[in-house]
Amino acid sequence: MSYSAEISRANPTCFLFLIDQSKSMLGPLAGAGSQSKAASVATSVNQLLYSLVLRCVWGSSVMDRFHVGVIGYGAQVGPGLGGALAGRELVSIGDVARSPLRVEQETQTNLDGSTQMVRKPIWFEASGGGQTPMCAAFRMASTWLSGFLLDHPDCFPPVVINITDGKPNDGNPEADAVRLQQMSSTDGNVLVFNVLLSATAGDRIEFPDSEGLLPDAYARLLFRMSSPLPEALWSAAQEAGVYASPYTRGCVFNADLDSVVRALDIGTRVSMSNRG
Repeated sequence: MSYSAEISRANPTCFLFLIDQSKSMLGPLAGAGSQSKAASVATSVNQLLYSLVLRCVWGSSVMDRFHVGVIGYGAQVGPGLGGALAGRELVSIGDVARSPLRVEQETQTNLDGSTQMVRKPIWFEASGGGQTPMCAAFRMASTWLSGFLLDHPDCFPPVVINITDGKPNDGNPEADAVRLQQMSSTDGNVLVFNVLLSATAGDRIEFPDSEGLLPDAYARLLFRMSSPLPEALWSAAQEAGVYASPYTRGCVFNADLDSVVRALDIGTRVSMSNRG
């Protein structure tokens, strides 16, 4: 599979985030100070959505090269974007740009010591409650992406990034994740990443290339639930200091805040057409 399809308004790709919103996500995340896992992940996802918007700006327009969606799973399983996008599944990046839940202002310190106010659009709110129905989230992702692939059969394959801090309570999600990985466009199979968060500082394992490197059965399960990293994303991994090979899988274990940011960046660092 080539993973070389041109990404443009005529042939957009899709990023779908599965976000654990169980009660345990209200606990702390390693490397995030007093901020909870839920709040840290929400901050990272909002920053990423804003960066995707900016990557699609052309003059005064936002080119709809991407479609994005968020599935939250905890007390409920369903669409996770807020405001005017609440209840919607996959939305164009132009709709994302036009419909933040709110825009916050933050003081940023520059390298020369000066400060400036920067915009922080918010689309996704932190939340935590209930258990971890991960199987249901993967099944919903398959339903959403089947429609996208029907509409865009030749697209660069959709990327799904699952961020969780624990084990599912509704069964073994491996079959659901493998079924999602087997969905495809003419350019390749859907890519599935998994990020397992940690509350304490420890040995992180980022993008391993062997199941034998992993410490326990659950980590090995998530490894099998993750796609091999295609060569199209190797340069992004290497720029982030992550070694990539044909055996590298899109998964991170004992993730702290920096690991989450790296995983999101690598997973969404795709090449786009310069022609719109």
